[in-house]
Amino acid sequence: MNPSLGIQTGRCVNFNETVRTCEVQAWCPLEINGVNDSEPALLKAADNFTVLIKNNIRYPKFNFNKRNILPNISSTYLKTCIFNRQTDPYCPIFRLGDIVHEAGEDFQKMAVEGGVMGIQIRWDCDLDKSDSKCVPTYTFRRLDNKNPNNNVAPGYNFRFAKYYKTPDGVESRTLIKAYGIRFDVMVFGRAGKFNIIPTLINVGSGLALLGLATVLCDCIVLYCMKKRNFYREKKYKFVDDFDLVSGDQRSSFD
Repeated sequence: MNPSLGIQTGRCVNFNETVRTCEVQAWCPLEINGVNDSEPALLKAADNFTVLIKNNIRYPKFNFNKRNILPNISSTYLKTCIFNRQTDPYCPIFRLGDIVHEAGEDFQKMAVEGGVMGIQIRWDCDLDKSDSKCVPTYTFRRLDNKNPNNNVAPGYNFRFAKYYKTPDGVESRTLIKAYGIRFDVMVFGRAGKFNIIPTLINVGSGLALLGLATVLCDCIVLYCMKKRNFYREKKYKFVDDFDLVSGDQRSSFD
């Protein structure tokens, strides 16, 4: 007996004339887990539905704010535009069928078993340039598993119930297992702006590392390599100071 079907009472009751089974305290009849066979999808025309996505971003370090409804977008344009990567790449109104199609999926097939779509909004901004250059980039991808070799519990579905009482006072419920496409909106990005102080620090660190690199290479060659004696002879020139001093003294006496 599957324990998820209800609470076991510990009693063994007659299932039929020949079979006895464990009794559970649960809603009757028990839920039958099966494959969704409502094909084609019940709402076939849902791929023509549109959704308006409003997104605000803030980079507090630079005190910069912006939203995906750009300043040059008018109310008239917003009433008629639909996102298109070639003609309207900044329109915030998306057709559901286009979102699924851009991810390489079939909306009608996906609507039968369900699935999870990711709408990714990326903000990469160079704040040294004009604010108008900081614009969102939209990408779409499927998030749930679509591996044919692992098809246990495919797609996306959820259950919800409606509870009521019948005219004779019996508490009842209608359990609904719904299949559909869930859309998750994910926002990420980065911003940068030139600052002279970090630049000077990085340049100074680089120059210091160049000097340190010379010292480190000399230590390795002079003390670690097999031909360190040869390198030492080439690097340093030894002068006999005593011979030079003696020669200078003889010249002065002459």
